[in-house]
Amino acid sequence: MTDFSETPAVPPMDPGGDERLGLQIAGAILIVLGFGVGAFLNLLVHFLAGSNGMVIGPWTVSTTLGPYGWALLLFGVATGAIGEAFLILARDARRGPTVLPGFPY
Repeated sequence: MTDFSETPAVPPMDPGGDERLGLQIAGAILIVLGFGVGAFLNLLVHFLAGSNGMVIGPWTVSTTLGPYGWALLLFGVATGAIGEAFLILARDARRGPTVLPGFPY
């Protein structure tokens, strides 16, 4: 007879995986979304609006940054900086085997 209260639902895993891979992927995504979309694309749209402005869907974009434009710019720079910090952490972390959860190695 097996006592199910003493048996874990998921077998324990060896914590020997490579955490650098996750940090590198997360850092790259944050840099692309932060610097790429939040900062670069935001400034590019405002630059291309010209003196008359332009309409993109429900939004009217002018050459000046309004409160939403500034908030997106600052959020993008902060997100990109966090992504850069993740890449620095990944560079300095110890190397381990790259494993996928649930696969024996």
